[in-house]
Amino acid sequence: MSEIATPAVQVSVAPAGRIRWQRVVLHSVLISFSLVWLFPILWTLFSALRPYGDVIADGAVSWPAHLSLDNFATAWTVASLPKYFVNTLIVAIPAVLITLWVSSMLAYVFARFSFRLNLFLLMMFTAGNLLPPQVIIVPLYRIYLALPLPRLLSDNGLVYDSYFGIILIHIVFQTGFCTFVLSNYMKTISRELTEAALVDGASLWTTYRRVILPLARPALAALATLLFTFIYNDFFWALILMKTGDKRPITSALNNFQGSFFTDQNVLAAMSFIVALPTILVYLVLSKQFVRGLTLGSTKG
Repeated sequence: MSEIATPAVQVSVAPAGRIRWQRVVLHSVLISFSLVWLFPILWTLFSALRPYGDVIADGAVSWPAHLSLDNFATAWTVASLPKYFVNTLIVAIPAVLITLWVSSMLAYVFARFSFRLNLFLLMMFTAGNLLPPQVIIVPLYRIYLALPLPRLLSDNGLVYDSYFGIILIHIVFQTGFCTFVLSNYMKTISRELTEAALVDGASLWTTYRRVILPLARPALAALATLLFTFIYNDFFWALILMKTGDKRPITSALNNFQGSFFTDQNVLAAMSFIVALPTILVYLVLSKQFVRGLTLGSTKG
């Protein structure tokens, strides 16, 4: 039997020293950026654990004499943080659910139906996110003062100073971004699935509810995480469109704790850390699902 000669394949291997050097540089840069991002959180925690007397005696940048959780207890009780957390959930949960519901239906239309104004309307939804909120605050403020609302939804009979008004403005501003992301994701779903459902006699609503929504769960989960973070951290809308301090969400309520002549910065740091803790925990728990939802479908043709 004759032997078949196989051509030799040369594999170029980079020197081990070069690979180690590149990894050292990469990890050094990543660790540096991580420390820069973690520094405000760690400094806030450090300030929250220090008594105000130590800061007065030794200065803000000094080695602490002792650390305690008294500032956290004071922030939780004196500032009534549980009440403001409830206010935040009253705004965030309906806003997230309604935004995802409306944007998913709009995205289904833009992704599955071809009509003359399809691209134009999608661009208009997306362009709405590029408009700074400060540009429209004056006319929006006057509109909120003029629009009536049933007493069931507002205790003053107006959209202004009501939870409904804050929920509404969040829905309006976040729907464009969610529609853009979901429409691009739904375009990666095979059209044969929806066509098969229509052939079997399913209506458009049934196809949307039974076929599209289950397949879009990763993108919906990622957007739900983003939306909750955006709405939870909102400070501008509640500060301008609400005058009753007890109704405001948690981030806007931090402004109520600052006095005209004196502010305990250590207690305020404890409040800020408690306020930031839910979003940090949500990201740590849902980070894998968040990244998977944003990247799923990015490599599909």
